[in-house]
Amino acid sequence: MTHLKDWTPAMHWLYLGIAVIFEITVAISAGKAHGFTRPAWTAATLVSGGIATYFLSLALLTFDVGVGYAIWTSVAGVGIVVLGALLLGERVGWRKLLGIAAVIVGVVGLQLSGAA
Repeated sequence: MTHLKDWTPAMHWLYLGIAVIFEITVAISAGKAHGFTRPAWTAATLVSGGIATYFLSLALLTFDVGVGYAIWTSVAGVGIVVLGALLLGERVGWRKLLGIAAVIVGVVGLQLSGAA
C-alpha cells in the first residue's frame, strides 16, 4: 500500500481544495447556527470543521504548515466573501474587492515562490 506522503502533489492540492470547500461550509453554517442555538446548523458547522481539518492535515503532508494554512485560510476567506455576496446579499465594496485582490496576489506569490 502506498503511503499518503508518496502521493502526487496534485492530490495534495485536491485535498487542500476539499479542505477549503468545507471551511467555507463551516463559516456559512456557523452564521446560520445563531450561536449554536439551531441544532442542524450547529451539527453542519462541527462536522464540516472536522472534515476540513482532516483534508487540511492530508494536504500538509506535502505543504509546509505555514504555507498550507495560509493558502487554506486565504482562499476560504475569499470564497466566504464571494458566497456571502452571492447567496446572502452581503455588500461588497471596493475595499473588500481590494482585500480579495491582495489575498489572491499573496496566494499566487506563494505558489510562484515554490513555497507551495
